[in-house]
Amino acid sequence: MRYTSFVCLFLFFLLTVGCVSRHKNIVYNAEHDLKLDVYSPRKVDKPKAVLVFIHGGNWVRGKKTIYKFFGKGFAKKGVVTVIINYRLSPNATYDSLAVNSAMAVKWVKQNISQYKGDTNNIFVSGHSAGAHLAALIATDDSYFDKLKIKNPVRGTILIDAFGLDMYSYLANAKTDYSARYYSLFSKDPETWKKGSPIFHFHKGMPPFLLFVGTKTVPTIMNGTTDFLKALQPYQPDAPLVIVKGKRHVGMIFQFLNKRKKAYKDIIWFIKQESKTA
Repeated sequence: MRYTSFVCLFLFFLLTVGCVSRHKNIVYNAEHDLKLDVYSPRKVDKPKAVLVFIHGGNWVRGKKTIYKFFGKGFAKKGVVTVIINYRLSPNATYDSLAVNSAMAVKWVKQNISQYKGDTNNIFVSGHSAGAHLAALIATDDSYFDKLKIKNPVRGTILIDAFGLDMYSYLANAKTDYSARYYSLFSKDPETWKKGSPIFHFHKGMPPFLLFVGTKTVPTIMNGTTDFLKALQPYQPDAPLVIVKGKRHVGMIFQFLNKRKKAYKDIIWFIKQESKTA
């Protein structure tokens, strides 16, 4: 019986872990020793779409290693997945964090073919504050202009996003809690606008897919609603996936379960928006 159990566990390991290759701690920015991890399916007959994930943590905490489950989960489903680190506050402003994120995407554009990724189908995603950074570099082309490449983002996936409109958030804040964001966004309302993805909408920007949990914090629920409303003139069919019963943290940790519908929603979006030519 013990032998049979061991064999079953070993076969399970081969089926679930052995089908993914993980390449750890690849430096994409030597100046600040910023690294990323690449997860790719082992058996690939052609280059696969790429998903770059930017972690949350209120811009002050978090690291790529926490999200191994996200990288492995999507790689097992045929998507080359990149999980990045970036500089954190108070050692950097939102703009520096966005620059880091764009630099990581540039690295992906230039190098991901070595890891079975399709350089023409790069998607960006993020949770919470990471979703803010994903939306910002997707909508504000200046970040890629400064890096001297055309915006390579094919689509943007926001998971319970915070910070999509920091101008409205900080301008209407009624408590001292918002003061924690001054080191990131300053006290200048014009900087708040510059750092808010909602003010960078334009024709031809990458399409959006948004997720929000029914039990998330009101600020995120309201911010997602306002963002989607402002997005309508540009992308009237932008999908919003409302996940019942999920709180803010649960919105990202739902991806621990490979059977969750959120996987299907994201893969559907990637296939829908991927460039086939």
